[in-house]
Amino acid sequence: MLDFRTITISSNENLRDALLKLNSNPQYLTLFVLNDDGKVIGSITDGDIRRALLSDLSNISLVSEFYNDSFTFLENGIHNPETLKRIKENGIKIVPVLDTNGKLVKVLNFELIKALLPIDAVIMAGGKGTRLMPLTENTPKPMLRIGDKPIIEYNIDHLKKYGIFNQHLSIKYLGDQLINYFKDGSSKDLKIFYINEDKPLGTIGAVSKINNFENDYILVMNSDILTDIDYSDLFNKMIQEDADMVVSTTSYDVKVPYGILETNGIEITNLVEKPTYTYHSNAGIYLIKREHLRLIPKNTHFNATELMLELIEQNYKVVHFPIPGYWLDIGKHIDFEKAQEDIKHLKL
Repeated sequence: MLDFRTITISSNENLRDALLKLNSNPQYLTLFVLNDDGKVIGSITDGDIRRALLSDLSNISLVSEFYNDSFTFLENGIHNPETLKRIKENGIKIVPVLDTNGKLVKVLNFELIKALLPIDAVIMAGGKGTRLMPLTENTPKPMLRIGDKPIIEYNIDHLKKYGIFNQHLSIKYLGDQLINYFKDGSSKDLKIFYINEDKPLGTIGAVSKINNFENDYILVMNSDILTDIDYSDLFNKMIQEDADMVVSTTSYDVKVPYGILETNGIEITNLVEKPTYTYHSNAGIYLIKREHLRLIPKNTHFNATELMLELIEQNYKVVHFPIPGYWLDIGKHIDFEKAQEDIKHLKL
């Protein structure tokens, strides 16, 4: 976890102090300048210091003399697309997130993340994985390793790439293994919470037990999926369509080995030779407006598909998002073996 002391400096310190800090943390090459109250008032980079020294300032000159007070920052809990767009266009790599008092909450490295989405995630990780026995006899399915890390860790890390830092894991079967492995998420600069299912609650029922969501959009997904889905595109679909729920889908082709007759009554109007029909199959990733979670019954077995149908019944807008890239549901041994080969070529 990042120690803020390594990337902040008081405006009363000097250039030499700033250089020492920058040298000790070469990943960032930026310091955030604090006033006496601990409020971030600007930034200073390695380049700023070099220019200052070339201007005949000594290494004991104060930071307050040359820091940049027109720095780019994000407000904690506020999704500002225009600021994010400016960050990307200007190639800004290191951006502080400040609270309402101007205090540092976190630091984002846009070389490591792609976006900052106003989403809390819930990963369903309580299943027994019966079809993968005996692999799951002593290991919960989400903790089975694909390549060099557990299945669920690919999902956790992929969510983090899109700035989804609040993640809830719903656990049951051998759940202690997940707690012992991920702990509170601080080693990944995440907040990881756990929901214990005393009884099976379906694919979304456990969400009714969560009362500490911070964002207005909730992503619910299965833990045994391997995918390179673009969560920014998924979120943009929600906003562009003003949807209440977005269901991610994957294409499923059905090839008919015969010529298919198109008819009008008993009259044949056309013949399609060995057609392929494409269907949109549920991919197990859902984005939902937080307000609709009230429809999930408390402590009751309830599936995401039931919520989807309930929203449709109440005339809310439910749309689907086709995943254009890679997606694999690791439910059977053949899928597990395929994932072991695929991961060698995926950038996850």
